Amino acid sequence: MTRTVDPIQELAAFLRTRRERLDPHDFGLPSRRRSRRTPGLRREEVAELAGISVDYVVRLEQARGLRPSADVVEALARALRLAPDERTYLFDLARQRRRPADKPATSAAPPLARLVDDLAPLPAMLMNHRFDILAWNSEMAGLLLDFDTLPPAQRNAMWLCLIHPEIREFYVDRERIVREGVAHLRAAWAAHPEDQALSELIAEFLARDEDFAHRWAEGDVKVGGRGAKALRHPDVGTIAVHFEVLMPLEDPDQRLMICRAADERSRSALDRLRAR
Repeated sequence: MTRTVDPIQELAAFLRTRRERLDPHDFGLPSRRRSRRTPGLRREEVAELAGISVDYVVRLEQARGLRPSADVVEALARALRLAPDERTYLFDLARQRRRPADKPATSAAPPLARLVDDLAPLPAMLMNHRFDILAWNSEMAGLLLDFDTLPPAQRNAMWLCLIHPEIREFYVDRERIVREGVAHLRAAWAAHPEDQALSELIAEFLARDEDFAHRWAEGDVKVGGRGAKALRHPDVGTIAVHFEVLMPLEDPDQRLMICRAADERSRSALDRLRAR
């Protein structure tokens, strides 16, 4: 199967969209440059800020197959004022970031699986960079669903949010959850270009979910490790949780998600679920 997104085309599109979102006034450009037909900075202005030739910027944005050096990528990131996650994404697209030699995790490291159990009564689960769910405790199963009832291919947090008929309606702010998940998957795809399973997963999402396709086209990139979610639980009502995502040094492709109640009402709801 071909790659879901061509990295060269994506690099070109990413540079264009980040250039076009910039406000020339923020750069103190001379007034003679402010009569513009299109938004953002001009290519020659980006080239000047980055210290590279205009022709090079043009060829990058036209996807002519260039592979910029790490110095050029760094200069472009500074010129475009990229956020940290966007900068990392640009380095990944340009294949200028060192990658771990380990293969993607497909099963839970035993010490981490035991830790997930030991974190009870806090709901916890272990995932890889694709959002594949590798291990979970009974509290997380009670909060979401019994993952043992799913085929292994469906034990994926993003698949559940987008496609599972019950979990699709589970999140109160589903639009934000999808947007953040897409931004994370985009970063993961760039960081793991040879992960065919991830490419196929993204292709499935693009084909089956219009909201995912729309968000993917926006090109947002962000890796979130902390946040809040509100869930509509069929048995105990709305539950608000805070979550943390931790990356173990010994197993860098595994992510430990730990949830805790955001308020007293939610804590009581979690207690009732655990009592069941």
